[in-house]
Amino acid sequence: MSSEDNLLPLIAEPEELAAVIDHEDILIIDVPLKADSYTSGHVPGAIFLDHNRLLKGSGDVPNDVPDVEALSALFSSLGLTRDTHVVAYDDEGGGWAGRLLWTLELIGHSRYSYLNGGIHAWCAEALPVSTEEHLPTPREYQATIRHPEVLIERGELIDKLGSDDFAIWDARSGDEFAGKKGNNKHLGHIPGAVNMEWTDAMDREHSLRIRDYAELFTELGAKGLTPEMEVVTHCQSHHRSGFTWLVGKALGFSKIRAYAGSWKEWGNRDDTPIEK
Repeated sequence: MSSEDNLLPLIAEPEELAAVIDHEDILIIDVPLKADSYTSGHVPGAIFLDHNRLLKGSGDVPNDVPDVEALSALFSSLGLTRDTHVVAYDDEGGGWAGRLLWTLELIGHSRYSYLNGGIHAWCAEALPVSTEEHLPTPREYQATIRHPEVLIERGELIDKLGSDDFAIWDARSGDEFAGKKGNNKHLGHIPGAVNMEWTDAMDREHSLRIRDYAELFTELGAKGLTPEMEVVTHCQSHHRSGFTWLVGKALGFSKIRAYAGSWKEWGNRDDTPIEK
């Protein structure tokens, strides 16, 4: 099936998911920051995914992308097929859910949605929750990197610094961006980057849904981030920037990419340029 056959829009509201929740091709994945949030109450039929499985988990950059063998094993264990429409959500407003959807985009699986606001929005609409573990039916899934353009690696990023129509969205806190806070060898930010903390794109008065698109357009545009630009987003480990990548995609930023190495890689090297 093509992306035009998707059962839900990219950003799905709770009532939209509720209307198709029993469809045979819907796979709901809960990727919580805290595992006990799944056991305390999740969307009925959702399966639990430990967010650490989205990370390489070893080496100097453990937050980097897993290899295709690990991705194949992951999505096989989740029961993914080419017809599966994945609906991802979490308990924190979209960080780990965004990282999962970015990974699906990387491997060319375009049938996916984000449950806007995650479990907070679902519960705010008084929709039913379950405390029973729902186990996936494993299937054979062979992952390949079909859309490498959504990923940018350190070397290419360095080469593009200062280029026209290229921008970097740092999703970390203001103190991290300014070099006042952090656990890396070097603190600060990538030269030319602009800062909008990931939570600033969430509507705290509306169950952590993505904020009004027009407002976000205006604020991002004022920072020099516009849809026609090539925009790279990152944070410390491409967790928070999983959400900002998703926001950019929802806003129509067709060339938005993510630096999976993020500051975990950049800030621990001695050969990467840094500003404060």
